Amino acid sequence: MSLILEAVHLRVEYGTVVAVPRLSLELSGGQLLGMIGPNGAGKTTTLRAIAGLLPLAAGKVRVLGREIRPGDPQARSQIGFAADTPPVYEDLSVSDFLRFVGRAYRIRSDLIEERIDFWLEQLWLADRREAKIKTLSRGMRQRLTVVRTLLPDPVLVLLDEPAAGLDPAGRVQFRKLLGSLRDQGKAIIVSSHILADLHEYCTHIGIMQGGQWMRLGTVSQVVDGHTDHRRRYELTLVRPLPEAGAVLRQHQRISNVELHGRQVTFEYDEDEQAAADLLQALIAKGLPVSRFSPAAKDIEQAYLRTGIRQVD
Repeated sequence: MSLILEAVHLRVEYGTVVAVPRLSLELSGGQLLGMIGPNGAGKTTTLRAIAGLLPLAAGKVRVLGREIRPGDPQARSQIGFAADTPPVYEDLSVSDFLRFVGRAYRIRSDLIEERIDFWLEQLWLADRREAKIKTLSRGMRQRLTVVRTLLPDPVLVLLDEPAAGLDPAGRVQFRKLLGSLRDQGKAIIVSSHILADLHEYCTHIGIMQGGQWMRLGTVSQVVDGHTDHRRRYELTLVRPLPEAGAVLRQHQRISNVELHGRQVTFEYDEDEQAAADLLQALIAKGLPVSRFSPAAKDIEQAYLRTGIRQVD
């Protein structure tokens, strides 16, 4: 697929505060990047900078080879950006609001109506077409924001916490929508704290802290690419044992112990013989183990391995 986004050495400053010191990224059509990190990591700032909504202290953003500058409507027409707290006109109906957006993008009237019908159906809002925006739930507003974002048919889609207000059924539908957009050849960035969902629809993952990438690559590269030869294990006890955590922490190679009733998780060497020796030692110390196995490798474990503890 063709290269859509080029972000080269982006630097964003708020006065004397450097929010993003030097960040680069490339995305081609059909690629979907999941961006995760703690509060203040620079995720929203990065998305806004890529969208041309913030001035850059240094660096460049190009979409389909055209440089994006703040205030350039022609360049920004290729970008759809959905903020986590989207601005809307609450006294307008859903359809009138979308018509207003379509006209602002100078979309033909007949095409506006066609796209409104299509995207309201895709975001399961067709029955709310004539409802006032102020009557919509938070989840409905989130979906309306996605409709507004997709109405101009952008090649680059930037979504900041789009699933935050969705119920479980809505999240399932949203994952299907993202898969459809990816299959259409759009380049997509989603900032989200729902890590389990990211594994299902992302092609790439970026773990951010301090405005910089701590990990960036395909999902498999981020999940499997650690070099410390450790992994997460799950242990189930026959009965809850409060002292189990203390027993595990006595072992110098065990870290990040979490105890929830009968369930215990921790990090240890990934070597199979080392794991077998550990199990034998734990049983010898009196732990009533009924189940012991390595945890499935996923984005959450990759995130925890970076040492970041807070996900917003």
